[in-house]
Amino acid sequence: MLPRIWGNPVSSPVPDGSLAENGCGKFGSIDEVTLTWLKEKLKVTHVWYTGVIRHATTARFPGCDASAQAIVKGKAGSPYAITDYYDVNPYLADNPKNRIDEFESLLNRTHSVGLKAIIDFIPNHVSRDYGKVGLIRRPASGVLGEKDDCSFHWRPENDFYYYPGQALILPDNGQYYENPAKASGNCFSPAPDKTCWYETIRLNYCDFHTPTWDRMLEIVRYWCLKGVDGFRCDMVEMVPWQFMKWLIAGIKTEFPDVIFIAEVYQKDLYRHYIGEVGFDMLYDKSGLYDTMRAIVEGKGPAKGITWNWQFLGDLQPRMLNFLENHDEQRFASGFFAKDPLKATAPLCAELMLNDAPYMIYSGQEIGEPGMDKEGFSGMDGRTTIFDWWSVASLRRLYAYIHDGEGLTAEESKVLELYGNILSLAVDQAFEGAGTYDLGYCQPPGNGFDPDKHFAFLRGRGGNAHLFVCDFSCEDVSMEIVIPTEALEYMGINKKETPKLSVSVRAFGYSVLPV
Repeated sequence: MLPRIWGNPVSSPVPDGSLAENGCGKFGSIDEVTLTWLKEKLKVTHVWYTGVIRHATTARFPGCDASAQAIVKGKAGSPYAITDYYDVNPYLADNPKNRIDEFESLLNRTHSVGLKAIIDFIPNHVSRDYGKVGLIRRPASGVLGEKDDCSFHWRPENDFYYYPGQALILPDNGQYYENPAKASGNCFSPAPDKTCWYETIRLNYCDFHTPTWDRMLEIVRYWCLKGVDGFRCDMVEMVPWQFMKWLIAGIKTEFPDVIFIAEVYQKDLYRHYIGEVGFDMLYDKSGLYDTMRAIVEGKGPAKGITWNWQFLGDLQPRMLNFLENHDEQRFASGFFAKDPLKATAPLCAELMLNDAPYMIYSGQEIGEPGMDKEGFSGMDGRTTIFDWWSVASLRRLYAYIHDGEGLTAEESKVLELYGNILSLAVDQAFEGAGTYDLGYCQPPGNGFDPDKHFAFLRGRGGNAHLFVCDFSCEDVSMEIVIPTEALEYMGINKKETPKLSVSVRAFGYSVLPV
């Protein structure tokens, strides 16, 4: 969830509006009622609080100056342009001077209801004005960049990359003075263009131990000591894997239960980041997410799910699967599926195929379409991370959680769908259960189409259930053949190969005991 948005009561936000006009959510909005509901209704185990660490924004607070608009995307700013790794955003606190205490209270509430808390760790880049808009503390290892010799483009001791003798030139003639210019987060140039993360500067790690390594370890350790249970690590492919391996090993020596989640996009590197680097889990964006989106949009076959798990092999339980996150377009948006109830089949396939962890993006469970025109983001099918905003469906969900009413009829129907499938996914009958893909076992002419349908067994110890997902726009009836090899795998002793008749609604699923 984005705490900036959750619990924001403003009913008529203004596109490109200020914090005073549009308001924002607070740490206190994520109360015990909310957290208990997430655990009991959605079966949540961890909450990823996105945009907690203090970042560049146009809002000003005592001791925290506003960043220049030229290096802030939107009025609120990107949660990934960090201005102080040791601080949290003042705008999230009821009393900005007590913001760290209020964040610690949120951690305590999270733990008190039996949940764990994850925050972002952004190792690749910081805001262009890191450390210049107020620091909450001076770390023992020093502030990033303060000891750099900027007469060098690169030297191992420096935290940043420089362009000696060249001033920064921002796109659209943005007015911000930086001389010498520093390399941007995703491009090496003193004149980044619009496609660059021009609001950020890239950190210098090297593939061997440098002072930057020590400074970043101290940062992660600081949050572990406060009780953070895990870190979603942003764009780890852009920093040397040797650093991440060293960091994870160092933290786990002192905090063995802290988890690290990697945002990795190159599938060929999945095994490396799990086995060699030591991450606990990875985004499977380039695998199952892309596969499922292609299937839903009619651009790929349902048997692509088989191809994906065959590629992953024993890595499957370490993948973090999802249908939505803050980077991708909302499932129900006009740019994707358009109808939130079409998530029925994808949810079943992603949740029930294996024991991999699953991520739900706040609002997904009621079909939030992400079709607001908020300001910097525009109408792009995403919920903005750059603007001060209040989302109507999330206001209704907040009211529903606290008062038992407020959702529309469609939102209630979507929530019922999510509640049912999530309850099924955590049923003890499927804990540690094996999976047998039945797609290749179906003869032609029985109603099963491998381009539109996906079928598998899930079970153990002589008990199994048949799952059939229909990714087409039509209701379908079919006869599923279950081979003896599949029965033996599930520990079921039957001499004859059974055939089960199944009816499935369009974009739905059916589950039958075998």
